[in-house]
Amino acid sequence: MLAIHRFRVPVDRRQEFRPAVDVALEHFRSRPGVESVDLVRNLDDPQLWALVTRWRDVGSYRRAIGGAAATYALMPVMPYAIDEPSAYLPEDELGENVPRGGF
Repeated sequence: MLAIHRFRVPVDRRQEFRPAVDVALEHFRSRPGVESVDLVRNLDDPQLWALVTRWRDVGSYRRAIGGAAATYALMPVMPYAIDEPSAYLPEDELGENVPRGGF
């Protein structure tokens, strides 16, 4: 399972964002089921960053983003987050894709 969390960080806020995202990176690296954690920047837009994680399974990812520890680790980066779906599976593993919330 792959999760891609994108962030728009104004250049003048980078010094605030970087320590906050480092906490998020360490949180994800410490969680059971994590396979990789990468922080990358867009080649063409210096304000666009992505935190890319790969997980053994969906449950591992969902547990990593839930609970008090996740809230404390992830809240400081949330003001920079781009509001979009972030979790991906290979098509053959996904089955019928029924969005949450009954859409």
